[in-house]
Amino acid sequence: MSRIGKLPIELSDKVNVDLSWNEIKVKWPLWELSYVFSDKVTVLKEDNSIVVKPVNDEAKALWGTTRAIISNMVIWVTEGYKKTLEINWVGYKFEVAGDKLILSIGYSHKVEMKVPAWLKAQLDDKAKNVLHISWIDKQLVWEFASKVRAKKKPEPYKGKGIKYADEHMRRKAGKTGGK
Repeated sequence: MSRIGKLPIELSDKVNVDLSWNEIKVKWPLWELSYVFSDKVTVLKEDNSIVVKPVNDEAKALWGTTRAIISNMVIWVTEGYKKTLEINWVGYKFEVAGDKLILSIGYSHKVEMKVPAWLKAQLDDKAKNVLHISWIDKQLVWEFASKVRAKKKPEPYKGKGIKYADEHMRRKAGKTGGK
């Protein structure tokens, strides 16, 4: 039995859900997402919730996955997703200029990255070394954040590089740490 699949998906009053034969559309005043699910699962709308049920025993593999995707769609249209990056070291910094992200990360030149049109990249007001990337699609937000992080991964000895704000980095002592 799927523990995730059993849980109903709670809906707020502003979210509209349209169910057709094997397609679900989740609408918010600004966004609309749709998903075509397998005919091996049944999706029902009951009051202010959505329930996903398997048709037979073979469909149990799709049961929790379908429920998780629909749940993420509801979160996407209501709240959106945000990933925060930090840059650490002297002289390292983020700059946002229009649709470009400019990274000063210790090379002889500045690294420029084009921010996709749908993503929102902005610097934090209080801290200069923090960048927020947000949009409604979790996959695209995390993908772009991982591309930015890959330009200068954090290293464990001095801690310099780009890391996620919620990432814990284990520091190493170095070659003189054992003496």
